[in-house]
This record gives sequence, structure tokens and C-alpha cells, in this order.
Amino acid sequence: MTGISTHVLDTSLGRPAEGVPVELALHTEGGWQVLGTSATDSDGRAKDLPAVEAGSVVRLLFDTDAYFAKKSDETPFFPEVSIVFTVAPAQHHYHVPLLLNPFGYSVYRGS
Repeated sequence: MTGISTHVLDTSLGRPAEGVPVELALHTEGGWQVLGTSATDSDGRAKDLPAVEAGSVVRLLFDTDAYFAKKSDETPFFPEVSIVFTVAPAQHHYHVPLLLNPFGYSVYRGS
């Protein structure tokens, strides 16, 4: 089993994005099966997502609309961010940070 964690930083504010809802789902023949949900803590981290099997294709879905609704009355340009990746057999943990602002985002595989 491979652990999954994430970290969301609001680059427009220069600090962690607290309270971003996150969903971890597994790709199956029938579509996406939700494995677990979480929300980022005061440090912008979601550390309590379930582990997944090696070789799986998984999706992290960030509800950025819910996060930005607390910050502004404007509708965000990206209401959600979906990151899909394959879990390699030799990996024991994946950390997938999201750098977020109202008009863009970037993601990478962390350590």
C-alpha cells in the first residue's frame, strides 16, 4: 500500500490554504470510486487520506470553489482542481502539493 498526502498553498496570500476539501478516488472500470475525503488543516496539509494499492490510477479532487467562497464573493475561475496520477509499485508514499491562486494553479510530485 502507498500513502497519499497533499499540501495546498495559496500563492496569492503567501500562506497555507486552510479548509480546502479534498477527495481521493480510485479509477475503476465503472468510473471513479471515492476512497476518502479530508480538508486541509491550518498548515494547508491533508495527512489523513487512505493508502492505495500500487499500480492504481488515483485522483485528488480539490474543491477550490468552497475555499475561495470563504475569501470572496466572486466565482473562482477554477471551481475545482483534479489531479490524476498513477501510483508506481516501488513507491511507499506520494506527497502531491498544490500551489493555488484565484486564476491559476500548479502541482508537482513532492517528497
